Amino acid sequence: MSAPHDGYGQYPPQQPADQAQSPYPDQAYANPAAAPPPPPGAHAAADHGKKKKRAYAAQAFDVGVGGNAALPGQQLPGQVQGVGGQFGAPAPAYGGYPQPDVQPAAYATQPQQPYGMAQPAPVAGYQAPEPYYPTPGAPAAPGGVAGLASGMSAMNLGPGAQQQPQQLPPQPRAGPLNQLYPTDLLNQPFNVSELDLPPPPIILPPSTSVTPSPDANCAPKYVRSTINAIPTTHSLLKKSKLPLALIIQPYAALHDLDDPVPVVQDQVISRCRRCRSYINPFVTFLDHGHRWRCNMCSLTNDVPQAFDWDAAAQKTVDRWQRHELNHAVVEFVAPQEYMVRPPQPLVYLFLFDVSYAAVSTGLLATSARTILDSLNRIPNADRRTRLGFIAVDSSLHYFSVPKDTDENGETNMLVVSDLDEPFLPVPQELLVPLTECRNSIENFLTKLPDMFINNQNSGSCMGSALRAGHKLISPLGGKIVVLSASLPSVGYGKLEMREDKKLLGTSKESGLLQTASSFYKSFAVECSKNQVSIDMFLFSSQYQDVASLSNLPRYTGGQTWFYPGWNAGRPEDAIKFASEFSDFLSSEIGLEAVLRVRATTGLRMSTFYGNFFNRSSDLCAFPAFPRDQCYVVEVAIDESLTKNVVCLQTAVLHTTCNGERRIRVLTLALPTTTNLADVYASADQCAITTYYSHKAVERVFSHGLDSARDLLQAKVTELLQTFRKELAGGSMGGGLQFPSNLRGLSALFLGLIKHVGLRKSAQIPSDLRSAALDLLSTLPLPLLMQYIYPRLFSLHDMPDNAGYPDPETSQIVLPPPLNLSSERFVPYGLYLIDDGQTQFLWVGRDAVPQLLVDVFGVADRAQLRVGKGSLPELDNDFNERVRAVVGKSRDHRGKGVGSIVVPHLYIVKEDGEPSLKLWAQTLLVEDRADQGMSYQQWMGALREKVVQ
Repeated sequence: MSAPHDGYGQYPPQQPADQAQSPYPDQAYANPAAAPPPPPGAHAAADHGKKKKRAYAAQAFDVGVGGNAALPGQQLPGQVQGVGGQFGAPAPAYGGYPQPDVQPAAYATQPQQPYGMAQPAPVAGYQAPEPYYPTPGAPAAPGGVAGLASGMSAMNLGPGAQQQPQQLPPQPRAGPLNQLYPTDLLNQPFNVSELDLPPPPIILPPSTSVTPSPDANCAPKYVRSTINAIPTTHSLLKKSKLPLALIIQPYAALHDLDDPVPVVQDQVISRCRRCRSYINPFVTFLDHGHRWRCNMCSLTNDVPQAFDWDAAAQKTVDRWQRHELNHAVVEFVAPQEYMVRPPQPLVYLFLFDVSYAAVSTGLLATSARTILDSLNRIPNADRRTRLGFIAVDSSLHYFSVPKDTDENGETNMLVVSDLDEPFLPVPQELLVPLTECRNSIENFLTKLPDMFINNQNSGSCMGSALRAGHKLISPLGGKIVVLSASLPSVGYGKLEMREDKKLLGTSKESGLLQTASSFYKSFAVECSKNQVSIDMFLFSSQYQDVASLSNLPRYTGGQTWFYPGWNAGRPEDAIKFASEFSDFLSSEIGLEAVLRVRATTGLRMSTFYGNFFNRSSDLCAFPAFPRDQCYVVEVAIDESLTKNVVCLQTAVLHTTCNGERRIRVLTLALPTTTNLADVYASADQCAITTYYSHKAVERVFSHGLDSARDLLQAKVTELLQTFRKELAGGSMGGGLQFPSNLRGLSALFLGLIKHVGLRKSAQIPSDLRSAALDLLSTLPLPLLMQYIYPRLFSLHDMPDNAGYPDPETSQIVLPPPLNLSSERFVPYGLYLIDDGQTQFLWVGRDAVPQLLVDVFGVADRAQLRVGKGSLPELDNDFNERVRAVVGKSRDHRGKGVGSIVVPHLYIVKEDGEPSLKLWAQTLLVEDRADQGMSYQQWMGALREKVVQ
């Protein structure tokens, strides 16, 4: 049985072993307060033709207990608290927002209704009899931007707009953009299901024009704004204390087949002559359709002659069928003038660590085998993809791979020991075409592990290898893929062991998170100029200085993948890396890419966050554009906005893996307002959290961890104070009022403060913290929310339909998520805790033997193997459902994002290995742990600060 923790520094425990008072006493697992049962007959069990469910606990017939019971003052998903605390029908409005036409007479008399709960399947306890569980309410209204599609007529599209005057007067609004509904954060607690709700709808002003509506519902998958109603002046934005920023995720999947964005093939691209914005659904056509007014700068432009002509079919076409006028997200095939040079082939240069550490852990053999098995998955549609290989210990080992047509051709290894000025021993045959050298590459990768099987050299000249690799591929550009298990110890970029456990948890800890050598940043900038991107795969049970090495991906559009304590001798480790690395190699990336954001006159892009090099004030450069990252752009208001609607447009110019130059354009239209209540009612709590996660990481590097945590607490306090002063009339009574659409913000900020990347602790190795900071600044929004506030599912009492495919969507149904508190745990329960990077299967200390038999195939708790593992495939209904839930929780495509991550699954017994148990408990954000406060303490501290 492997140890439950495999990294150095006693990873994963992150709490002092001698903590005086454990935040997880046995009393914490008492049954929560019972919830009143629904009317008889409310439960409708799903009949899937399976065996009748078993009762897994002595409390099988207790009502309102277990993980899916409501806590005091909290509602189950699908319920709304009415007068006197009784449960009534769910609110019928969008995502739980009350309908705008049902408005109270005055703000002060508005009923306090909770922000809409998600509408999951019926909650039917697995261990309980059929009745006594609430029936779900009516489903929430469709997507969060339905109002955008229905309100596109506001943009004066189509023939009906051609008679409009040049300057349109502002149009009065019929009502508020989004109704502001206050909620009491203390008496109406946040429910995790609210994080699954779409952002507040985008409601554009009415218009008399009737025109085709763009497919605006797809826009929030790719770009979201922190607020969906833009203040007209900088002073109003400053008064709100809310940030104005865009969260941009240009791709929703790793492959084009899974990301069906409309493509304009005819190379007819119409752009504004002044601001260079691309024509989009929100422009206005004038002069009988011969000209169009730019929705960004209001300049009038000529419509291209070929805009209404199909050159292939040699006939006129209806312009209203063109993708760029009907879709908020579209991709253009770029003509010749968008190319600085002809499209270059896709190049992968692999730098293998062949030192003793890499060979002994099985890294070299596993990585070589994975590349060999993935040759068919590497993008090569144009048959131009090239591969190169360099092995690294204290010397450089080049490999000259012959073409398949060369008779008796053998791969030659050329060793270079000069690390100060490494040279290319032969300029040819070091980067070889995959198609022409397929057999030779396969033979080389098969023999590579044996070449160094007895290598005792423990040195690593990875810095010199990077310089040599850059010299090799810089004429073409491409990707350098580093696979390293050692600290660079010789040559350029030499690093030293600087981890000091005495500094952990102190103010000096932040120094360990800074780069130790200026080489890595300056070299990364040089790589970016030559279109060279670097990805780091780091494996070590010792200190590896992730803080320094992660600079290479940060400035070249790459990513850092960290595998602490990795060893191929553990099947779970080998399978995880092989799966992720294979998906990494198969991902379709963009080459020689640049990203620019344009906006309506008066708005300016002020700050950019993400992994790229900021080539100029508004241009982000990516040697290779990944599909599994997101970017944050802070927007400033320089001039007063006079339009009812502002537009923001993101354009990504890139070369596809197939050698085609394309431009992906994402356009977002948002209404303006002079009303502070509109701004707060239209705020997106998940987008705001994403923005501040990037701000917090930036603050860590500039001012330290303490300053980053203080920034988050000060910001949420400032927002609460602003709402109290400006919108709640300064009176709060005994509560803490905030808009219902922002009710989860305080919990998300607490999750950030207690996150492994930011929390105050003397038990977190600096490498682990640096890797977590990298993820906080690159993960797409849905995965980032789960990383900050993990998902908790109660499995022993799942609803009857959980773990089965939905009849309509064919997607596996998940149990309703629970708040991250040990109060939701019962001693006989089985729970899944998942932060997107790691999964924990928590087995209660009183779990009955039949539950263990059904899920794990063992009857005795002593036989249950804890630590890294996997669920056995057993021939019973409940095992299949648990495995389906675990698998579905890992489904990135279902979340609308691309990711290669396959989380480790850890089996945790409540009364088992203490360090593993404490690691799992650190994900329970609402509990008191380590040096962090509980959610109740956090809310109390916020209230004290707000009422000062």
